[in-house]
Parts: sequence; structure tokens; C-alpha cells
Amino acid sequence: MKKVLILGGSGFVGRSVCEQLVRRHPGLHMVLPTRRAAHASHLRLLPGAEVVVADVHDPVRLTALARGCDAVVNLIAILHGKAADFEAAHVRFAKTLARAMQAAGVKRLVHIGALGAASAAPSLYLRSKAAGEDALQAAGLAVTILRPSVIFGQHDRLLNLFARLQSFSPVLPLAAANAQFQPVWVEDVAAAVVAALEDGATAGRTIECCGPQVMSLGDIVRLAGRLAGHERPQIALPNWAARLQAFVLELLPGPPLISRDNLDSMKVPSVASGQLPGLADLGIVPTPIGAVAPGYLAPGQGVARLDGWRAAHR
Repeated sequence: MKKVLILGGSGFVGRSVCEQLVRRHPGLHMVLPTRRAAHASHLRLLPGAEVVVADVHDPVRLTALARGCDAVVNLIAILHGKAADFEAAHVRFAKTLARAMQAAGVKRLVHIGALGAASAAPSLYLRSKAAGEDALQAAGLAVTILRPSVIFGQHDRLLNLFARLQSFSPVLPLAAANAQFQPVWVEDVAAAVVAALEDGATAGRTIECCGPQVMSLGDIVRLAGRLAGHERPQIALPNWAARLQAFVLELLPGPPLISRDNLDSMKVPSVASGQLPGLADLGIVPTPIGAVAPGYLAPGQGVARLDGWRAAHR
């Protein structure tokens, strides 16, 4: 493996994927498209990283980017939007990617899906993720699909968000407090991407990426507040109030903290089904959330403890 196209490489998971690829494959050429160069400035110093400003939704440009690559990693996804947005990001782009790879003569793909994705799922997000997976599998590519639960890590929008909210709110009205997750460390997800790229036998398989603990959203929020030093009482909202809260948040500028579609997604437990292979099948021992989160949430600790865990997992 000499050259890999990484779509979404400047994002939360992409950062860790690039770092792990550099460590395991010195000399690897990583092509990293981005809409704006500033979005990928943190990757420019990585050996072998080629940051390219490009619109990957342009099929001609995407084909040119894929040409000459040994494999493609697709990390592109959205959590919020209207039906047309999910269709564009998860379904139409998957079809564009499949055609671009076929035109470029590239077969190998590692794709990040979503735990709970299904055609009959209750949310636009999960249904569109399932349709995207189907499109890639139908294209005849050598695709490995990784389905993570909610992902935590130093730059996450999960624990960091709830820690910030509890820093100024005396109580926390919480929607879907009983929703079930199996939080997985971003470094374990990145390790799964790398392992799948290295092992061609994973082509055609769907692998669930889950941590070792099943936790409710309420549990996750309490952990974030406790580690950050300001755990607040929670008020579990009934469904009608949760949907009203989400509707109001959707009206505010910028991405909402939670949307009605997010609530629909959380009707499906984001936990391992037990019917598909998991991280252990890739030789990865899932990291407990309590072993990592204190390193980036505890007051005054910075990222020293997190860096220690990263070193231990190299």
C-alpha cells in the first residue's frame, strides 16, 4: 500500500486515522481533499500528507483524486439536516464515489457506516446511511464497512459538549436520557480503519466498532460533568418535551445541539448486535471510556493522560 485517498481526513476520526497510518506505514502517500485548506492545516506536518483543496462531490475531480491510489477511506457523513441533505451526503455521494473508483480502477474501500443503519430504521440519518452502504456494496467494490457506536476522544462533540453545558447550567434538561450506547474511543475506530486496509480478507464484511461498556445517555452526561468538575442534576424530558426542545434548537442558527432526527436515531440502541464481527476480530481490545476521558476533561490535567494512553496503544 503506497497511496491512499482519505475522504473526510480533516475531521475528528480522520485526524486519528492519518496519524495511525503515518506511524504504521512510513512513506505512505495520503491524499487529503478538503473544501478549505485551513480545515486541514493540522495535517500538513504529517509525513506523506498531500492536502488538496477540492470539491469531492464533483465526479470528475473525485475520479482524478482516486486515480493511482491503492485504496480509499470514506469518513464523510453528516448528523444534521433535511432529507435532501442526508440523501446528498450519504446516498448520492456513495454512488458518485463508487463510479469514481470504478473509473479510476480502484477497488479497495474502507467505509464508515453507522451502528443501527437499516432501511426500516426510524431516522433519516440511519436510513440514508443504510442506503449508502447498499450502493457501495452493489457497485462490486472490495468494501469493508465499519459501524461505530458513538465515538469519544479528545476532540469529540459528545463529552466535551456535555461538560461545557454543565459548566454554566445549574440543571440539565436531557432528552432521550435512557438511550443506549456503547461508546468507542476514536483511536480504536482509527485502528480498525488501518487494520481493515491492511487485511484484504475484511473486504465484503461489516464490522461493528463498539467499546466494552453499554451506557445510557444519562450515564455519559453524568460522567462528563463529574470528570470536568461540575456534574449537574438531570431532568429527563418526556418524549413530547424532548421533541419540542429539539424543534426549538433546530430554529437557531448553526447546527442544532440535538434535532428531532437525532431523537429518532436514539430509538434504536447503539450497541453491538452480536450478529456481526467486532473490534476483537481485528485484534483490537476496546478501550473503556473511563480510561481515556479523564485525560481531556479533568480540570487542570490537559491532555497528558490522553497522550499516555495514545502511546500505550501504538
